[in-house]
Amino acid sequence: MAAVEDHEKLPNPPRISDATLRDSAHMAGVEFGPKDAAAIARLLVRTGVELVEVGMVSGPGSKDAHLVEAVHETVGPERGMTLVVVRDRQQVARALDEAERLGVRHVMYSIPTSEQHAKLKLGSPSAKFLNTLARSAITQAKERGFHVTFSGEDGARTPKERLVPYVTAGFEAGADRFRLAETVAYLSPWQMEKVIGELTAIDGSEIEIHSHNMLGMAVANSLAAVRAGARWISATVGGIGERGGNAPLAELLTSLRIVHGDTRFDLTHLTELSRLALTGAGLGEAFQSGPTTEHAFAYELPGQLTHPEAYETLPAELVGNSRELRVRTRLTPALVRWALADSGIDVDADGLTGWLIERQERSGAPLLDRDAVRKAAIDYQAA
Repeated sequence: MAAVEDHEKLPNPPRISDATLRDSAHMAGVEFGPKDAAAIARLLVRTGVELVEVGMVSGPGSKDAHLVEAVHETVGPERGMTLVVVRDRQQVARALDEAERLGVRHVMYSIPTSEQHAKLKLGSPSAKFLNTLARSAITQAKERGFHVTFSGEDGARTPKERLVPYVTAGFEAGADRFRLAETVAYLSPWQMEKVIGELTAIDGSEIEIHSHNMLGMAVANSLAAVRAGARWISATVGGIGERGGNAPLAELLTSLRIVHGDTRFDLTHLTELSRLALTGAGLGEAFQSGPTTEHAFAYELPGQLTHPEAYETLPAELVGNSRELRVRTRLTPALVRWALADSGIDVDADGLTGWLIERQERSGAPLLDRDAVRKAAIDYQAA
């Protein structure tokens, strides 16, 4: 792994919020219970994530109340943020009543900014109406003592002439932070830098980026946003989320470590987090990319197992993962010796390899991992 001091250090390293327990509500068929929410929130905070975004409220009787309460009980309300849907002034008041009942301290307003989304969800594409609604919603929340992040839903497709006045109006009304939502994956990293640069130029602005990964550029766009002055990145565990998912937390944090030498985060929880979230989401063992998957450090070439530093961007242990053998027909004595190392099993590796190859050919070459080789070694000794 290249020394981190060789890489460009960020003058203002980003703070991280995680939206796994909120954006998953929009992902088809995915629901978390309070137990999973508490476990995920606890590991996120241990990793170094500052805000755990959980649940949505649009009025009384929120169905996400049990998730919000579980996160508050586990990591405290100061580490949680709940999304409040904005449609009109009266609806916002009812939603804030519910947020107060749940003990929420940080709210994130979801406000559609593109003409297409504003017309669909607010009933009007008018920029004047959009700005007036945002000012009213932000003022209401600040008067009640909430910390307020306001979003630009579909902000990445909102023209500068419409987006910049909206963001300016929000900060003038007292908002603490603005989140640019790349609701529809749309921008390249170089385009993202330009858009974020226009927002960070607004007096008193604090900017967050929330990218979706349909084009596979959510992490790249998040890092580009930081280069342009964004102070926060929103991610999710395993990239869980709608429309191709979100910026995956593990890939984001390891990119910050490798590309920018950012060592603030405890990466050892990332693999446990990913597997817990994928199981809780009902996604099982579906193939995922990134450093926390079971495939990430699995090899079938002896040199990769015996000299991993020559092949790995980062060691498996850094993210709480482990190195593993996965092989079907390409078994060699070197792979067998690696699998038996530190097992206490004393067997001729060449003989065992030949025996295993014959058995593989007879049985249709099932997948062999380290445990399977060790079990086979015991069978070979007994044969």
